[in-house]
Order: sequence, then structure tokens, then C-alpha cells
Amino acid sequence: MTVLTMAKALNAGLRRALEADPKVVIAGQDVGKLGGVFRVTEGLQKDFGEHRVVDSPLAESGIVGTAIGMALRGYRPVCEIQFDGFVFPAFDQIVTQTAKMHFRSAGRLKMPLVIRIPYGGGIGAVEHHSESPEAYFCHTPGLKVVTCSNPPDAYWMIQQAIASDDPIIFLEPKRRYHEKADVDEATPPPPLHSARVVRHGSDVTLIAYGPMIKTCLDAAEAAAEERRDLEVIDLRTLSPLDMAVVDESVQKTGRVITVHEAQLSLGLGAELAARITEQCFYSLEAPVLRVGGFDIPYPPARVEEDYLPDLDRVLDMVDRSLAY
Repeated sequence: MTVLTMAKALNAGLRRALEADPKVVIAGQDVGKLGGVFRVTEGLQKDFGEHRVVDSPLAESGIVGTAIGMALRGYRPVCEIQFDGFVFPAFDQIVTQTAKMHFRSAGRLKMPLVIRIPYGGGIGAVEHHSESPEAYFCHTPGLKVVTCSNPPDAYWMIQQAIASDDPIIFLEPKRRYHEKADVDEATPPPPLHSARVVRHGSDVTLIAYGPMIKTCLDAAEAAAEERRDLEVIDLRTLSPLDMAVVDESVQKTGRVITVHEAQLSLGLGAELAARITEQCFYSLEAPVLRVGGFDIPYPPARVEEDYLPDLDRVLDMVDRSLAY
């Protein structure tokens, strides 16, 4: 058992993947000598060489396009997109090529490609550095989308994603990079595409992922002081969604709130609300409610705390749910 930050856990997971398979290659802007803007790849180029940890030009479409070719030739490339808002120059490569190659070839071609994207706000950054683009990729058939919320998941999920033959968007909540936890490098992890109950409760289910897990856990602790027992689900996988864990919780509590940092309209919360209503209608004691960012472009850093969902906004929605 080792205490690691999320950034260090990702670094350890990448290192283990590089050691396990010589076909694993990392590429991205400043991932080599600098070790990445968040130092997630620090030391890897020194230990594995410039041919395995490649400093790319400042061209996201070129990074992903080159990685597609490498994946088709049997490599397992891991691309780093430096910030969430920088992914859009590569959007065409991801959506029209990466996502469709397996289907286009009637299953004959595999696409073992991981695209790492630090995402979300809360770090006081400027425009294009605090986006939450997950819904774009979840809406794209052929892509799988996962996100870690803690160091143990970061360590194991990055290795599982690299070992997968499917193209995976791997979202990393950047404001959680420096939070620490024990990482057990010996105990086998749960399956990659599975949700997990991280706090058991009986009154209301909070469904979240990535940066909002800590917010929901803090809200649950605060609610417990008023004898309200909140269950918290960490989705971990956004596409495909693990609805079995969700349905079981909804059938127990009867009340559900989805929480995500991305803009509220047409986000993951809306899809979850629709599925829960379809599958668990007779278990619901109240409508499925949603907490999310406002439907505006990400604001300047000095007011981002007013934009981001926080403990109070979650607890206000808990009050609304229990009032039905």
C-alpha cells in the first residue's frame, strides 16, 4: 500500500503499462522532457527513451491522427491532450476515424488507442482550460469514455484502458490531481466499465463522476448531521453506463440526484434521468433531479466558484427531492 496523489498514481500506472508491453507508446505536447504540464508523465522519457515517450508538435489532430496509424499497426498509443479545450482540433480524427474504424472494417481492425484528457475547472485557469466535453464523446458510437475520481482508480483504470482493444477517452479531473489516497498495487481492480457505490445510504442517491465525487461525499457528510442518509455512486464509466448499480440504488432509495460539472442541458444527467425513469419508474418517490454547471461558456477564473456545483447546491437539491 502506497500513498500517492492522483497525478503520481497515473504516472505509476503508465510506467507499469510501459514496462509490461513494448508496444505501448506515449505521445503529446511536452510529455517527455517536461513530464507534462501536470507532471503526470514525469521521468518516463528518461527511463523509456524518446522513441516510447514522444514530444509531439503543437497539433492535436496530428497527435491523434498519427496514433490512429500506430494503433492499426499493432501499437498501443496513449495520447495526452494538454487541456480539455485543446481537444477540438482533433475532434474530426476522434469522431470520424477513431470511433468508426472497427465498424468500418466489419471488426477486422482494432483500435487500441487511449486519449487522456485533463478536464474540468477549479484551478483558476483561463478560457479553453476548464471545459467538460464528456457528453460530446459519450454521444459518439464506437468510443468508450471513462473517468477516475481518486488515486487507486487512476492507477488501475489507466492500465485497463491501455490493455483494452477499444478506443477510450480517459478523462482526468485536473483539480483532483494533488489529492492523496492509499493505492494498493496488488489487489485486482474492479472491471473498467463498472460503477461503484462509494457511500451507502437509504434516503437519496447521488450519482456523480470525476471531480464531483468529492463534492457529493462532502454533501453526504453534511447531510448526515441532519440525519439524512445519502448514497453516493461513482459512475467511473460514462459510456457504456453501468445501469445495474444505478438501478439497484434507485430501487432502495426512491430518490435520485445526478451531479456533474458540465453544463446542465443535454448532459450526462439528462441521459441518466431518462434511463432511470424508463427502468425504475415505479420505484421513484420523486422526479430525478439534476445539479450541473450553468448553460454558459466557462466563466473567468475570478467567478468560477459561483459557476461550479458545490456542496450547498447539492444539499439544496436534496431538500427539493425530500420535499416531494
